[in-house]
Amino acid sequence: MSVISPLTTRPSQAARGDPPVAPASPRRPRLAGAWPYLLIAPTVIGACYLLVYPVLRSVVISFQHFRLGELIRGGAGFAGLENYRQVLTDPAFWEVVRRTFLWTAINVVLIMVISTFVALMLERLGRRMRLAVMIGLVLTWATPIIAATTVFQWLFHSRYGVVNWLLVRLGLTSYRDYPWFADGDATFAILVMLVVWQSVPFAALTLYAGLTTIPGELRESALIDGATGMQIFREITFPILRPLFGLIASLEVIWVFKCFAQIWAVSRGGPDGATTTLPVYAFQIAQSLHRYDLGSAIATLTVLILVVVLVLHMRRMFAYEGEQP
Repeated sequence: MSVISPLTTRPSQAARGDPPVAPASPRRPRLAGAWPYLLIAPTVIGACYLLVYPVLRSVVISFQHFRLGELIRGGAGFAGLENYRQVLTDPAFWEVVRRTFLWTAINVVLIMVISTFVALMLERLGRRMRLAVMIGLVLTWATPIIAATTVFQWLFHSRYGVVNWLLVRLGLTSYRDYPWFADGDATFAILVMLVVWQSVPFAALTLYAGLTTIPGELRESALIDGATGMQIFREITFPILRPLFGLIASLEVIWVFKCFAQIWAVSRGGPDGATTTLPVYAFQIAQSLHRYDLGSAIATLTVLILVVVLVLHMRRMFAYEGEQP
């Protein structure tokens, strides 16, 4: 029996015919793995400071006695659920909730209907006319909120407004010097027109982008089979773009529900509270009465109501998608 000495050298890789092995690369420093997170850290920190912190601070204030004195000298005491009890037992709060839902429903329905017609129109226009309409939509969308609000105030001015002048020229002399912003229903309608006018461009351009993704062969086949335009939209266009319609509707619900600048600039919630929605109501309570605790409670309830509405809407949308073959 032969004994192999431990000092016996093993055959080299070249002798064994094995391919050469590249030398091991040095370990990457830990900083290289963390570099992507360091790049996005300023954005995340800024978003948390500008978005998350105000929400958390508002929730904390809603559980405190926080009025003008506490705002100046600090030392707000804990109030528990007293602020929420006071808000939820106030009939005025539930009247504002009802008006906010009515405001949101009217605006979102009009936005979705008009945007759908505009998107279908863009699909059928020629190149030059389509470009002109799209430029108009983009300019409308890019108009600052306060600038657009000022234009609408001029249009419906009681003495110098174009709307009253036009109605009088058409023979409706009862609208001479008509005070639109002194009538609650008229002010509500003007604000609806303003918000719809500002919101349609985004929804219409997004829906038009979705329409361009539908294969033309589907509609051509339907036309050959004798389908009408309404049937094509109901059986082909809408089912394919249903997720897009659901997404746009969700965004519009968010934007309309929390609408504040237009209402405050035009009417400050008046006349007689006819245009007071939940965001305006929270601001009125906090700033006019210096009840920052009640205003924070109303703002927190507004967020909770909006979250519940959106969750129900998204569950219904995803449930429909799950039923599709």
